[in-house]
Amino acid sequence: MENEQNRILVVDDIEENLKVLSGTLVEEGFYPLQAKNGERAIQIAKKAKPDLILLDIKMPDMDGYETIAVLKADPETADIPVIFISALNQIEDKVKGFRAGAVDYVSKPFQKEEVVARVGTHLKLRAAQRAVETERQKSEQLLLSILPEAVAEELKRTGRCEPEQFSEVTFLFSDLVDFTSKSETLDPATLIAELNDIFTGFDAIMAKRGCERIKTIGDAYLAAAGIPDRIEDHALRMTEAARDMIAFLGERNAHGPHRWEIRVGVHSGPAIAGIVGTNKYIYDVFGDSVNTASRMESNSLPMKINLSEATAALVAGRIPLESREGVEVKGKGSMRMFFVKT
Repeated sequence: MENEQNRILVVDDIEENLKVLSGTLVEEGFYPLQAKNGERAIQIAKKAKPDLILLDIKMPDMDGYETIAVLKADPETADIPVIFISALNQIEDKVKGFRAGAVDYVSKPFQKEEVVARVGTHLKLRAAQRAVETERQKSEQLLLSILPEAVAEELKRTGRCEPEQFSEVTFLFSDLVDFTSKSETLDPATLIAELNDIFTGFDAIMAKRGCERIKTIGDAYLAAAGIPDRIEDHALRMTEAARDMIAFLGERNAHGPHRWEIRVGVHSGPAIAGIVGTNKYIYDVFGDSVNTASRMESNSLPMKINLSEATAALVAGRIPLESREGVEVKGKGSMRMFFVKT
């Protein structure tokens, strides 16, 4: 029975060898492809991406060594395992074959049972390698989903990520208005689906604006611009992202079954950022600037963006602002704030 997951390319210039090898593979449930010369083998390998290649060495025009050299030099075919099957059975021939990149070597005249056994072994190894690669890709994707890309790359490269001091960062805090009371009227599955959809939309906005979501805590959303990549226009990018968030929710409310509003606060200043934890990584931010951004959010209004004086100074003339009276903030006294005009 043909199994397209076990496609094996047989390369030999002798018709009888092709016939015998292909027939043997078909009997064992494999799917053989055929090529009578090296050039044709390369073409088939690039197009069909076989799981294994059985390659003769002594062929006219392009021999097996030349063929495998081309295969290994091409990223599209480099990882396809190659087994040499050849009448050249001296030890130096085998050594040359392994050095060329072959995973195994079968001497002619070959025994069908030996070929089948070696093919089966290397197909299992191939499957195991693919499984490992799949898991590696999943792990990397998971790492990228919880850490900024630059931080994840440093962690993969060095095994650690040193905390950094940032002198100029803009933070955004948002939370959903009346979330607690509304959550009591929704079933858990609907509530989680709503949060997931909203935060996914916010994440897309942050990515578009070159900002970074730091974390979510319940219905609260914390993002930063200027961390981990330092950028000069961090305040403008984050303020524009905040405007996009308001617009996104407005559009969503116009067409969705559930209506949500947010309060948004934005502040600019210094901060420290780094990875917390060893078993469960969290990229977190620390400093008074983070707390001040939270204060800006708590002193905002539904579907309004409340900027600190520091952020307002950085975006003045580029974003329309509405000055507010001084607001008493716990632990900070009276603070001047600005609403972004809609």
